Amino acid sequence: MLTRKQQELLLFIHERMKESGVPPSFDEMKDALDLASKSGIHRLITALEERGFIRRLPNRARALEVIKLPEAYTTSPQPRRGFSPSVIEGSLGKPPAAPAATTKSAPPSDTASVSVPVMGRIAAGVPISAIQNNTHDISIPAEMIGNGEHYALEIKGDSMIEAGIFDGDTVIIRNTNTANPGDIIVALVDDEEVTLKRFRRKGASIALEAANPAYETRIFGPDRVKIQGKLVGLIRRYH
Repeated sequence: MLTRKQQELLLFIHERMKESGVPPSFDEMKDALDLASKSGIHRLITALEERGFIRRLPNRARALEVIKLPEAYTTSPQPRRGFSPSVIEGSLGKPPAAPAATTKSAPPSDTASVSVPVMGRIAAGVPISAIQNNTHDISIPAEMIGNGEHYALEIKGDSMIEAGIFDGDTVIIRNTNTANPGDIIVALVDDEEVTLKRFRRKGASIALEAANPAYETRIFGPDRVKIQGKLVGLIRRYH
């Protein structure tokens, strides 16, 4: 095993010979290793020669030959003090470098989902019987709904087609008993039939307005209509 100074000198000699083909002078070695005198270089060279790392060639000035390098250097060379070789790596045969990291956010992970009960069918046309009990559940993206309780209904009919609601769609309803004019609501009429219509007010009366000119707006007294929820989303399957 070499001391740190022995290894530094050996690598300095090796790199200089790679660059110029000529070993460095003793003065250059002394300066590279920050030694006070050349006698320290003599001792280091003798130690390297005894350990089989270099060989002095007879009858030639500054004649040194590097026989081997430390194993650690041959697998993972480290910068040495006193010299700083520049290395330019070619790209032939190498895979393209990965693009540099940017400050853009990573793509979002899969959207979380929530389970919503499907409460049967609702008329977007002639009112049908009141909402049934839970028939099954569906999973929808959590971002599709806000706070509060929600349920789903399957659409039957075409009275809301101009609002983009078609027969066979599934609507997501927030459970509420209040609405603003223009909201699309689930309306329970006379506690018997339920329909999906746009909510309007006509004086003290309630108007349930279709989104299809083939259907008339129906007017009811306020005691005949109960708001069962408000439309917040829609799911459509394409076949």
